[in-house]
Amino acid sequence: MIKDMTVGSPLKLIIAFAIPVLIGNVFQQLYNLTDILIVGRLLGVEALAAVGVSAPIFMVLLMIAFGFTGGLTVITAQRFGAKDKAGVRSSVVHSLLSSTVLSLVMTGITLFYLPQILRVMNVPDNIMANAYKFLYVLSSGLVLVVSYNLLSGFIRALGDSKTPLYFLIFSTVLNVLLNFVFIYYLKLGVVGSAAGTLTAMTVSVVLCVIYIGRKFPILRLRRSDWYYNPAFMREHLAVAVPMAVQFSVIALGLIIIQAVCNSFGSDVIAAFTSALRIEQVATSTLVALGFSVATYTAQNYGAGKISRIRRGVVRTSLVSLSFSIFIAFLVRFGGEKMVDIFIKGENEHIVEVARGYLNISTLFYCFLGQIFIFRNALQGIGQSVIPMIASIVELVMRSFAAIYLASRLGYAGIYYASPIAWVGAAVVVSLGYCYSVRQLKDCLKEKLLRYRGGQNGFNVGDAVPAE
Repeated sequence: MIKDMTVGSPLKLIIAFAIPVLIGNVFQQLYNLTDILIVGRLLGVEALAAVGVSAPIFMVLLMIAFGFTGGLTVITAQRFGAKDKAGVRSSVVHSLLSSTVLSLVMTGITLFYLPQILRVMNVPDNIMANAYKFLYVLSSGLVLVVSYNLLSGFIRALGDSKTPLYFLIFSTVLNVLLNFVFIYYLKLGVVGSAAGTLTAMTVSVVLCVIYIGRKFPILRLRRSDWYYNPAFMREHLAVAVPMAVQFSVIALGLIIIQAVCNSFGSDVIAAFTSALRIEQVATSTLVALGFSVATYTAQNYGAGKISRIRRGVVRTSLVSLSFSIFIAFLVRFGGEKMVDIFIKGENEHIVEVARGYLNISTLFYCFLGQIFIFRNALQGIGQSVIPMIASIVELVMRSFAAIYLASRLGYAGIYYASPIAWVGAAVVVSLGYCYSVRQLKDCLKEKLLRYRGGQNGFNVGDAVPAE
């Protein structure tokens, strides 16, 4: 269902949009947790470690796809907020073209350089073969990852956050069943886990295509919509490329942590794999609020409602702060029991390492929550440079902390790498948002003159009303 977020209570709209996104994020993490849980229980610690070392590498690819498609659909949401139906369809066309090229390039590069990537990651010899097989299968299906993120992004850009949730729930359940069948019955090992994930992802893509075709007339493309406009493509890429760089840089920081972690052996790898999966599920609320802010700000930016953007962002920031404190409390005191779920049998060392990381990271969730809010607000208004700078700051601080502190404190030094990076990135995006929003009115008028002035009965004077 299409939802116009330019009218009504900002906080109510954002939270209503966030709830399905939150549930979807939880299921997305369950999607990932299924691999870890079934592999850890059925195939043992070494197989779990193989999947664990693969996760940051695939995360880089996923974040590139996520950031790039997210940037593309920002333009779609802006055009929808501006009531520019032709612009919406043109945005879809240019997004499809550019994302297709991206998926083909990523697949080719990854498959060709995969052995070298694993060696650079310091992957132990005892898990190298399984890590290679797992990543090879997943990387072969990158076109599915890009397609799902783009199609679900179109749906969310028009204010519908519920439908992608339904598709994700279905595919998550299917993923569980397929993983169990492929691993337990067909004895495919880690390859079965990857194949199950890709099969379930295929179903999600098909469902998105069918739904868009039936329920979103505004997104039904006609022959006349299929034209290439270099200027319009540059407008998309100006947001999408920095966002892709931003997200990939963040993921690259996790790869560096994983590389440092790999030098401490399979037990430590398995511990961090379990802890990070728990953290991803726990912080899904913060991610969902950020998603909502991005769509909200993009639509209101297209509509020219500046003060409304400010009100929504400030109120959501306070909600995020409250949630981050609550989530930190739950994880800090329940994390040990959660780790036990992943590990078959008694392994006190793995539990101890995972618990140590969670005890430190939870103290800094408030900074992480603010990163999601202000970063997505900046992206919603098409400001992608500051989030990219913040991600570079995050990479440098995380990498330095992981390498230096691990050399001094052993694996315990890794506990502090992400928290230190979160603080640095939070400072950059919050200050960047304060600066950008002050400049927003003049920039907005210029942009509206370029793509909206005189269209559909609007003019620039109407676009920036007194609120």
